[in-house]
Amino acid sequence: MPNREMTPADWAIKGELILNCSCDVFCPCVVSLGAHLPTEGHCHAWMGIVIDEGHFEGEDLAGLNVGLLVDIPGRMGEGNWKVAAYVDERASEVAYDGLLKIFSGAAGGTTGLFTMLVSEIMGAERAPVEIIRDGNRRVINIGRKINGEIEMLAGAEPDQPVMISNSKYWMGPNIAAARGVKSKVRDYGRVWDFGGKSAEVCAIDWHGAAK
Repeated sequence: MPNREMTPADWAIKGELILNCSCDVFCPCVVSLGAHLPTEGHCHAWMGIVIDEGHFEGEDLAGLNVGLLVDIPGRMGEGNWKVAAYVDERASEVAYDGLLKIFSGAAGGTTGLFTMLVSEIMGAERAPVEIIRDGNRRVINIGRKINGEIEMLAGAEPDQPVMISNSKYWMGPNIAAARGVKSKVRDYGRVWDFGGKSAEVCAIDWHGAAK
């Protein structure tokens, strides 16, 4: 991993973030901005990031995917996160290094708070990060390490999912509520199953402080 001291960089990512966590019902961190305890007292989660448009210091990031394994012992806002990163094996060396700087917080900007929240980076590796977007369904496969399928919850308008809108959450203001259909994590000594648990889908528009 890169040096985690923050060095603001010129970067931007537009795309989508999906996640499935250990909460029984919709994540209380979204509305409490990380101040409320997760429903199980801790947060175990996987996250997947699809980059539709993006760059890092002039290097194109479009079309790449990133996966994260996240282990948070209590309130999200209190830190002590343990994180592992899986970066798309198609990434160039420059893109790989840039994405690690973005997701460790070292590049500043939207994800800069990670330098304070993440106490341990368990590992980082290139991997075949497959993310499928199909209607209200999202699937992530990272070898046998993370295999998840989530489905957005149908709202009053059948073609629109249940939404939390206009939030101040770090990921983005509008979050679609979802649930895990089948979802397993098997890596770094963690064996987790998030089937039936809380999930989220969020359009993201992140950038470095230089924007």
